[in-house]
Amino acid sequence: MSINALLIGDDSDLAEAIADYMELDGFEFDFAYNGSAGLNLALEGRYDIILTDINMPKMDGLDVCQSLRKQGVTTPILMLTARDTLEDKIAGFEVGSDDYLVKPFAMEELKVRLMALVRRAQGSVTSLSVADLKLDLDKHQAVRDGKLLKLSPVCWRMLVMLVRNSPNVVSKAKLEEAWEDEMPSSDSMKAHLFKLRQVVDAPFDSKLIHTVHGIGVVLHEEPS
Repeated sequence: MSINALLIGDDSDLAEAIADYMELDGFEFDFAYNGSAGLNLALEGRYDIILTDINMPKMDGLDVCQSLRKQGVTTPILMLTARDTLEDKIAGFEVGSDDYLVKPFAMEELKVRLMALVRRAQGSVTSLSVADLKLDLDKHQAVRDGKLLKLSPVCWRMLVMLVRNSPNVVSKAKLEEAWEDEMPSSDSMKAHLFKLRQVVDAPFDSKLIHTVHGIGVVLHEEPS
């Protein structure tokens, strides 16, 4: 399973080193090289984890974290910084960060901390919803407009992926993860997407699942 991560900081060499190290563990990184750009990306995208430096141009990491929390973003945030005093760490936690790692650090320690934050966040979420579609992750149940939807295991995993990433597009390559250890054929992917639409959209007045040609699939409510 891929982990969507945002790394905010002006040290491009460190950013590249982190991304290279974490790649084999399924991390996919977006980068922002100043605080203002990082804040905008964090507000626009759906991320599983955010890493931010503190000292950087335009807006420091403390202000970025505080702004995100004030705007309702609950994504786990790990701060990377050379500041190592107790007061600095307290300041980071007071603005809403979830963890704090002092430079220089071992990449293995960073990975362990990131994985723990992602697991904690994903474990705490038991339901997801878009428009009148609601998912119960504990019971593996999908309900739309009060009606229980019958889904195969693959279609269920595809739907969870689409809802988690809504309103962003999910690539066909990412949707292949719904097959877990198998690699689906093109025909199998098309067949399962058709089945998913038949269950989620066909019985209802409005469509939620949309194909973005050449890119992937997106789940969102059509504008009225």
